[in-house]
Amino acid sequence: MHTKTVVTKPLLHSLQLSALLLASCQLYAQAPGCKAVDDLLLTNGAIHTMDAGDTVVKALRIQDGRIVASGNIMPPTTACTRTIDLKGHTAVPGLIDNHNHVVLLGLRPGHDTRLESATSIKELVATLKARADKLPAGEWVTAIGGFDISQFTPPPDKPRFPTMAELDAASTGHPIYVQQGFAGPSVTNSLGKKFFESKGITVGADGSLAGGATPNASTKALFALKQLQTAADQKRGTLDALNYAVSLGITTQLDQGGFPETNSDADGVASFDGYRAYDALLSLYHENKLPNRMRINYLYMETDPATPLLQARLKNALPAFGSDMLKIVGIGEFTAGASPIIMQPSPEWMNGTRLVARAGWRNENHSLTPTDYKTIIDGWQKVNDEIGGDGITRLHWVVAHVPFITEEYANKLKALGGGVSVLGGWRYVTGSAQQNGPPFRMLQKAGIPMGMSSDGMQISPMNPWIGLYYVVTGKNARGELINGDQTLSRSDALRLYTAANRWFLQEDDIGSLEPGKLGDLVVLDRDYFDSAKVGDENMKSLHSVLTLVGGKVVFGDPARL
Repeated sequence: MHTKTVVTKPLLHSLQLSALLLASCQLYAQAPGCKAVDDLLLTNGAIHTMDAGDTVVKALRIQDGRIVASGNIMPPTTACTRTIDLKGHTAVPGLIDNHNHVVLLGLRPGHDTRLESATSIKELVATLKARADKLPAGEWVTAIGGFDISQFTPPPDKPRFPTMAELDAASTGHPIYVQQGFAGPSVTNSLGKKFFESKGITVGADGSLAGGATPNASTKALFALKQLQTAADQKRGTLDALNYAVSLGITTQLDQGGFPETNSDADGVASFDGYRAYDALLSLYHENKLPNRMRINYLYMETDPATPLLQARLKNALPAFGSDMLKIVGIGEFTAGASPIIMQPSPEWMNGTRLVARAGWRNENHSLTPTDYKTIIDGWQKVNDEIGGDGITRLHWVVAHVPFITEEYANKLKALGGGVSVLGGWRYVTGSAQQNGPPFRMLQKAGIPMGMSSDGMQISPMNPWIGLYYVVTGKNARGELINGDQTLSRSDALRLYTAANRWFLQEDDIGSLEPGKLGDLVVLDRDYFDSAKVGDENMKSLHSVLTLVGGKVVFGDPARL
C-alpha cells in the first residue's frame, strides 16, 4: 500500500517545477568567459544505457544536447563543464510513449489531477487535497479519465467512487469533479453540486452524476466546465500535463489526436476541435517552453468514401516535418470510418488506407476486439498487393493495443514491415482473466517490432511504471493474476519504453544513452532493476527525481539528489 507522500509526490513535483528549474539555472550559471558550448558531465551513477549490450556505466558526457561519451572514465573537464553527481542513483534513457492522448489531457477543464497512482479512497482524497491546497479558493479541481474505480477499493470491497462527503473532506473551498472514462459516471462535491444544478444538470444526493449513453449528466457537466475555459487555461493545462509526464520520466510522446468535436453536451472526454486543439501546444513550442519532445499523428474518422479531409492533409502537409521538439509523424490511430471501437473494412477506410499508402505516410490503427486486428492486417495486405513494389513494407505501419492478436497475424504484420504498440495500464485498471493480453511473450518470440505506450489518458493511466508493473507481473489493480503466462523481465519491459520505441517514431537518436544520441535521461528515485529493494508492488510508485531533455534539466533539482 502506498503512503500519502508517495501518491502525491509526482503531482507535487509537477506543481513545484518552476521553482526547481530556477534553482537548477542558478546552480548551472556558466563561469565567466565560457563560450556557448553547453558541456554537462553526469558522474557516480548506475546509468543503464539500454544499448544492444545492456551496458551500465558510471558517467555520461553531454555537449550541445547530445551524448559525446559514456563509460567509467570521462575526457578531462574544463572550467566550463557543469557536473551533476548522481550519488549512486539509477538512471535510464528518457522514456518514450509511442501512443497516447496527452493533447486531450492538456485541454481538460479545471486543474487536472491524475488519480492513476491512488490505490484507495484515502489516497484519492489526499491527492485531490494536495492539488486544492496549491490553488486559489474557488478554482475547479478536476480528475477526468485515466483511472477506474476498481483501483480504489481492494478486494473484498466492491469498486466505488468517493462520496460527496469524502470529496468535501478534500476541499470545501474548491468545487471538485471526478469523471471516469469517456462519458462518466462521475461524482462532485457540495460546491460542484451547487454549480451543476444551477445549469440544470441532475446530481444525486450523494454527488453522483450518471454516465452511459450520451448526452448524460456527466457529458453535460463536462460541457458546462469547458464553457468556463479560456485559451490561457488550455495553455496552462497543457503545460501541467507535459510537466506531469516529465515527473514520471517521459521525455518523448506520440499523440494520437481526438474524435471530431461537435461542440455539444454529448461530447465525451476524447472529443476535440481538430482546427484549434493544437493551439496551446504550438504556443508553448514557439515560446520554447515544451518540457518534452512531442510527436503528432493526425486522426481521421470521415464517413465520406472520398475522405476529402484526409486527402487535403496528405496533399498539403509533410510527414516527419518539424524539429527535435515538435514533429509530425503520420496518420492514426484512425484512418477513416465512423466506428471508434471496431475497425470495419468500409469503403472509406479502404480508400483512406490506399491514400496513406500511396502518399508514403506512416499509418496506425487500433485493435481492441478478438477479430478487428484481422480486418486491419488483411486490409493492409490487400492495399500492399495493389500498390506493388515495396508497397507499405518500408513505412512502419502500426497496429496498436492488440490484446488478442495471434501468432499467425503477428507474422503477417511482420511480413508487411509493420509493428505492434502494446500497453499495460488499460488492462491493469480494467482487465480480467477474459479481458487480458497483450501477448507480450509471444510477440517478443515472433520478433515483430514491439514498443510500449500508455494510451492515456481517457481509459488508461499515463504512468509508465503502472504499465511496466502489468507487463512484469501480469496482475491487475485488484491484485488478480490475469496475464501471467505472457510476462517479461524488468529489463525487457523497460526496453519497450526506450530503445524499442525508436522504430515507432523512426528516429535513431533517442531511446538509448550512447554517443551521438540526444541527451534525454531520467534519474529514478529508486533502482527499478533491483527487485530485492523495489518489490513488484513498489514499481508502481517509481518516479523521476531528475529528468533531462537534450541535456537540459526539465524536472527536479540536482542539488537535492
